[in-house]
Amino acid sequence: KRGERCEEFVRKDCFCGIVIGHWLRKMARQAVVEREAVDENEDVDECEEMEAADDDESVGAQPVSLLAAKGISATDIKKLQEAGYFTVESVAYATKKSLLGVKGISEAKAEKIFTEASRLIHMGFLSATEFHKQRQDLIYLSTGASELDKLLGGGIETGSITELFGEFRTGKTQICHTICVTCQLPANVGGAEGKAMYIDAEGTFRPERLVSIAERYGLDPQNVLDNVAYARAHNSDHQMQLLSAACAMMSESRYALIVVDSATANYRTDYNGRGELAARQQHLGKFLRQLQRIADEFGVAVVITNQVVAQVDGGAMFAADPKKPIGGNIIAHASQTRLYLRKGRGENRICKIYDSPNLPESEASFAIAEEGIRDCED
Repeated sequence: KRGERCEEFVRKDCFCGIVIGHWLRKMARQAVVEREAVDENEDVDECEEMEAADDDESVGAQPVSLLAAKGISATDIKKLQEAGYFTVESVAYATKKSLLGVKGISEAKAEKIFTEASRLIHMGFLSATEFHKQRQDLIYLSTGASELDKLLGGGIETGSITELFGEFRTGKTQICHTICVTCQLPANVGGAEGKAMYIDAEGTFRPERLVSIAERYGLDPQNVLDNVAYARAHNSDHQMQLLSAACAMMSESRYALIVVDSATANYRTDYNGRGELAARQQHLGKFLRQLQRIADEFGVAVVITNQVVAQVDGGAMFAADPKKPIGGNIIAHASQTRLYLRKGRGENRICKIYDSPNLPESEASFAIAEEGIRDCED
């Protein structure tokens, strides 16, 4: 009997072992299936995040608050905003030296912030084909004159700096007023469906001009005026400070244009003589560089006006036109497109492509009217 009981116990143990082994193998297979499902979900989430990032990048500038999801504290983000960094692009485009200049940001924090911002922004190489496609999607702002738009390849290009220079009464300010209205038009009729920003250094901004131009395009004058942000620049330092305020406003609303009329007027009075020439050019270079960053970050059209000076050297008597734009090589290199305006008959004016990376040297005529810039009648 003892032998029979022992044999029965052995059979039971073997059966339990088989059952347990089967159960363990089943649980292992189930764990593998669940793990594969988790990996698949993670891949899907990662793809969705990448697509969302691409969508955000295509829409416009990304707010600096997105860095909170990358481990950057809210306190550090607030410090960046107080220092004028309102977008991820502004952080990624900044130098580490400038980030270290932010109060309360250590070297380790600056390195982490820069690394995380660079991951959200494409800053590497891309093929010429891809860049060509991006160029084809650019928006151009109509100047109000079809011949002038044709000369410019469609109008004022967004994402770059366009300089208008010429002597007084050549239409620089009138063009600026006109594009402040046309930028609010739909994209299919020469606009960008965005607001305008006007920094006035010469005291020549007149809102009543916007009213008459708005009536020409059938727009509500009150809405047009509400969509134009105006600021008076009292000196070159204040002019620079206004750009920081402009970045804050552009990060919260859709802007298509920023005008600085004129970019050099305050510098001519704030800096005197050759002794301050180097300091003037350095300050002017920083101002123009900040304008270029705004164009890169927000994709807006940057239009600046510039004054001219008469050449008084020995070569002036042999020059067909002795007038030249001020600012020297600093402003010449900063502007992508330079337009030289001069007077014609009556209200007619002539615009010449003075410098451009893609437009041939040519001329076009336009007229100044009550409704803004238009084509010449004759």
